[in-house]
Amino acid sequence: MNTFNISVRQYGVHAVLVEWPNQVEESILDDILQFIKYLKNHKLDEKEWEFIPSYNSLTLICKDKVLDFDVLKPQIKDWYSLKGEIKGVTRYVWTLPVCYDQEFGLDLEEASSFLGLTTEKLITMHTQQAYTVYCIGFLPGFMYLGGVPKELEVARKPNPRPKVLKGSVGLAGKQTGIYPQDSPGGWNIIGKCPVPMFDVKKENPCFVSVGDKIKFKPISKAEYELHKIEAEVGIYNIEKSVWDA
Repeated sequence: MNTFNISVRQYGVHAVLVEWPNQVEESILDDILQFIKYLKNHKLDEKEWEFIPSYNSLTLICKDKVLDFDVLKPQIKDWYSLKGEIKGVTRYVWTLPVCYDQEFGLDLEEASSFLGLTTEKLITMHTQQAYTVYCIGFLPGFMYLGGVPKELEVARKPNPRPKVLKGSVGLAGKQTGIYPQDSPGGWNIIGKCPVPMFDVKKENPCFVSVGDKIKFKPISKAEYELHKIEAEVGIYNIEKSVWDA
C-alpha cells in the first residue's frame, strides 16, 4: 500500500486543495483515485461535493455551504490515514482513431525532422504507447496525457496558433493530447481524431476519466471521414477495455 505525505490548504470558502508530492507518477495518481473512492463511499456525499483530481492533487469543492477549514483540514488528514488500500478502482483503456495525413498533421514533418525521425517512425512510436490521463482541463474534455517516450519529446511551438481545429492531436514536451474544440494552442499538431471528446448534450459530456488510458490507432483519410460521420450521427463505437495494471 502506498502512502504519501499530503498537505491540505484552503482554496476559497467552498474548497480545499489536497496535495501529494510534486511528482508525476502513476503511484501517486492511483493513490488519489483510491482516496476519492474512500471519501465517496464513507465520508463525503457526491450530491454535496465535487472531486477534481489532477496529477498530484485533489480539489474538494462543497457545492452549497461555506467550509470551516480549521475543522476540515485535520479531518481530511485523518481520513487519508484510515483509507487503507481500496479495491475496485476501475480504469479503462480507450482506443481512439487518428489520421496522420499531411492535411491534418500540420507540424508532423517539422516535429519529425527536429526529433531526427521519419514521419512514419514518429507515427509508429506515437501509436505504440498507452498514455495516462493525468488531468482534464484547459478546455472541457482536454486530456493531458502522460507517458510520451523521451524520443518524442518536442517543445511547444514558440508562437501559438490563434486557432487549432477541434480534434487536432498534439505533442508538447512530455505530453500529448486532443483539442476538444477549436481554440488557440501551441502544441505541435501531428494528426486529427474524428471522435468528439466532449459533448454537452450527453449526460456524461466527457466519456474519459482521470486515471484512464488512451491508445491511438492510425487510420486513413477515408476512414477518418467515415468515422467522423459515424460519430456525428452517434453510431461510432469507441474501443474500450478494462485496464489491467
